[in-house]
Amino acid sequence: MNPTPLLIVDAANVVGSRPNGWWRDRAGFTARLRDTLAPLGAQGMPPDLPPPVEVVLVVEGAARDVPGVDGVRVEPAVGSGDDAVVDLVARAADRRRLVVTADRELRERVTALGAEVRGPRWLDGRGSP
Repeated sequence: MNPTPLLIVDAANVVGSRPNGWWRDRAGFTARLRDTLAPLGAQGMPPDLPPPVEVVLVVEGAARDVPGVDGVRVEPAVGSGDDAVVDLVARAADRRRLVVTADRELRERVTALGAEVRGPRWLDGRGSP
């Protein structure tokens, strides 16, 4: 079993969870989310998610070209972002997987594969937009 937990963030869902004008600059808000996630690889989210953590940000649509940075791997969805998240969860069955989303259908799909789920507010207080 891989001891490093995998934190998968549904970028569109997390960015879209706040009425802060994100629709005018999806890529910009997604890049800001990515940057707030970067420290989590080394810091984790104690006590829920101790470090080290592999952080993956799944992007789609207008945010598809947002690049990764140190500490955050960005995965552009070829089709549906939800399908990309489910695929990542399925491919990492040998480790703890935690998905951040508020999408009910996605929550059901990934928990059926053994992943844990947290809502976007779980990131509050850690600099999330």
